[in-house]
Amino acid sequence: MVPAQAAANPPNWDQLVQGDHVHGSLYTDPAIFQAELAAIWFRTWVYVGHESEVANANDYIVKSIGPEPVIMTRAKDGAIHLLHNRCPHRGNRVCVTDHGSARSFTCPYHGWTFANDGALKGYPFPSGYEGADRSQLGLGRVARVQSYRGFVFASMAAEGPTLEEHLGAAMKSIDALCETSPEGEVQITAGFLKHKVKSNWKFLVENETDGYHPSFVHASIFEVAQSGIGTLYSSDSTAVSRDFGNGHTENDLRPEFRKRDVPMSWFGTTAEKLPEYTANMNAAYGEEKARKIMIDGTPHIMIFPNLFIAEIQIFVIQPLSVNETVQHVTALQFKGTPDLNRRLRQQTMGSVGPAGFLLADDAEMYERTQLGVQSRNPEYLFLGRGKHRERRDESGFLIGDATDETPSRGIWRHYRALMEAA
Repeated sequence: MVPAQAAANPPNWDQLVQGDHVHGSLYTDPAIFQAELAAIWFRTWVYVGHESEVANANDYIVKSIGPEPVIMTRAKDGAIHLLHNRCPHRGNRVCVTDHGSARSFTCPYHGWTFANDGALKGYPFPSGYEGADRSQLGLGRVARVQSYRGFVFASMAAEGPTLEEHLGAAMKSIDALCETSPEGEVQITAGFLKHKVKSNWKFLVENETDGYHPSFVHASIFEVAQSGIGTLYSSDSTAVSRDFGNGHTENDLRPEFRKRDVPMSWFGTTAEKLPEYTANMNAAYGEEKARKIMIDGTPHIMIFPNLFIAEIQIFVIQPLSVNETVQHVTALQFKGTPDLNRRLRQQTMGSVGPAGFLLADDAEMYERTQLGVQSRNPEYLFLGRGKHRERRDESGFLIGDATDETPSRGIWRHYRALMEAA
């Protein structure tokens, strides 16, 4: 194994990431994990939450950027703020509840009080702080916060690529997701389930757009549910895997859905069984465009490093340590679609809820892989599937067959670029 390098002797990323081979230590070395926090999680754009989670003035919810907790608030003027959950006095956690409504937060240790935009409002026995500059003693604010179609992203770095530059082509996938609503809006209102796995976060990122595993890992649930999902990821599938660049990847299942030419087949039903939704979509977009949207379905895209849009739900990946990760998952809800939303919640609970099989299957694979990669031989993991048949689509993006490892190779190219630039 390549030994863990000290800070004075940084890792040789060219050696660790070799196109279609990646070294096992990338998943197991604590020093590499700390380097990732600095170069990726605390420098690039990271998905934090959705505007609908703080729908009203003074709403707040505790989120995270990597392992670090942040408070997402909506101030009385409607502006959204991301605040570090740490009192500037002695470092105590200021907000101790997951969500709620509050005009201010009071530190339980010494009673310092902060407005929900982070500004210091006051402290007990103020004569002890005569001459202190209160404007410099507010809660820390995340350097950059920006929203796209309601999805809130943040960067702890004051400078760097814009959110638009980071998202790139992934913005069109978010647009397509929002168009599934007749009102053009996603709502994240169903509540989150949290799944903790003893695995490195990158195994999860790679797995989300790995079209090679569903036929094997999820074969039992596909059979029991009499689902046709398995055929979407077969060697005969017309679906494609795609590398959008910037670490963003997708399984594009639209070719299969278009071949079927049946609205809502992506959801395992028909338009006739959702009359209210169908009528609202036709009214919003016209029958021709509504039919196209309802045939194509929602995206299956991994937005690097932590937002996975999985057709009917979203996953938010949170690394805790080199071998421990939490997946936060919730059903997607679309504004103006109560009949569809009810089914979305039911299917999400059935697939990734406490008794769901789908996520349990994946979790078992994550943990077995984390155990296996600690073995010293072979040193490298091989990610070469389909490399010989990669090609460019009409937009110039690299694509492969449905079961090819084009997405994983794209993720690692971006990863290496970020780590080398740090």
